Amino acid sequence: MFLFHDKSPVTFNDDLPDAVDVVIIGAGIIGISTAWYLLQKGKSVLVCEKGRVAGEQSSRNWGWVRVTGRDADEVPIAIESVSRWDELSKELGPELGFARQGVLALADSEPEMAGYEEWLEIAKTHQLDTKLLTSAEATDHINGATGNWRGGMITPSDGRAEPFKAVPAIARAIRQKGGTIKENCAVRTIDVQAGKVCGVATEAGYVKTDAVLCAAGAWSNMFLSNMDILLPQLVVQGTVARTVAAPSVYEGAAGLGDIFIRRRQDKGYTVASAMTVHTIGANSFRYLTKFIPSLRSASDIRVKLGRDRTQQPILIKKWGADSESPFERCRVLNPDPSSNAVRDMKKNLGKRLPLLAGIEFAQSWSGMIDVTPDVVPVMDKINSCPGLFVATGFSGHGFGIGPGAGRVMADLILGNDPMHDLSRFRFSRFTDGSKMMPGPAI
Repeated sequence: MFLFHDKSPVTFNDDLPDAVDVVIIGAGIIGISTAWYLLQKGKSVLVCEKGRVAGEQSSRNWGWVRVTGRDADEVPIAIESVSRWDELSKELGPELGFARQGVLALADSEPEMAGYEEWLEIAKTHQLDTKLLTSAEATDHINGATGNWRGGMITPSDGRAEPFKAVPAIARAIRQKGGTIKENCAVRTIDVQAGKVCGVATEAGYVKTDAVLCAAGAWSNMFLSNMDILLPQLVVQGTVARTVAAPSVYEGAAGLGDIFIRRRQDKGYTVASAMTVHTIGANSFRYLTKFIPSLRSASDIRVKLGRDRTQQPILIKKWGADSESPFERCRVLNPDPSSNAVRDMKKNLGKRLPLLAGIEFAQSWSGMIDVTPDVVPVMDKINSCPGLFVATGFSGHGFGIGPGAGRVMADLILGNDPMHDLSRFRFSRFTDGSKMMPGPAI
């Protein structure tokens, strides 16, 4: 697997159009999926990416495509998204790596098992094929798992895909259908005239448009703050690894307490843990009170001092259409993986799955995950700026529900019925006095 960085070759360098129906800021899974569905509806689209398509978290995630365990309000979009992955795979081919091989979760404590039993009621509401597993049944689904398992939960219709390959593959298909994608092209500012969006100023020039989607992931807070739109969003760093080709223990994705695996097309496993790291910065204090409730749902989050380039300083710095933006000074977030996380993953992998004990880790990496106070995304229009839409803060869920969220955002931008209740994902929930009710953590 190749990791994107600032010096990675530019693959998408289309000419900047004079005008389009929609400009999308960010070429991760959300922005690319939205562009795909807008094109299907006959709209012209420009995707501007400051760095590389899927250069950050969209190529660095676990590769799970799941409904299992999702926040109740996310479940309908997650269900749609699994089907959308299926459709994309059939149209674009096996490169996406999508396969419905199931998501399995084992519980090693009674409270965890009780949580599965509670979530099963959500599954029943949506007629999912999720089922609970007894202690004896739990290990029947995974080869050689060891542990004092209280039981488990499995959704056979859930899937997996290859993050590094999937998003660029969809991007290539977008170009073939007439969409425009430009890497190394940061959107500096949005041009607002008479209270409405009328264009964007990019580092490569100006483009007229009536609609802009901010799908900038970890950078969304910084971009919006330049417009005096304050979005409470922080980032956490997660570390992931991949093994060399390994014996098959499970062909889907599985969580075994303190270790998470996903079978890969190359016959290795993607391996991760629940440990994330947050670098304390100005936003940590700026949004502290809003994030306090979510700390209860974070199973293993650690903090450190350092530099987080996605955070605005205490005195917010602004830039204009003719000045260099922060996005041009950092094309791709490429943090070093946590050596402690890698060490723990190796230890826990061997403990939970003896067949994989001592398996070589071919590569490890880190990604920056955009998180909201209630651990669910913002998918909404910005009422104070007609023509501006936001889809961000997917809190580690973005890859799996990306195609479904992209279809939702395409219809929202076009003024169509999004076909799902989006009230939980409204932008105003952070300012209208709503109590933050955090969903499941990453």
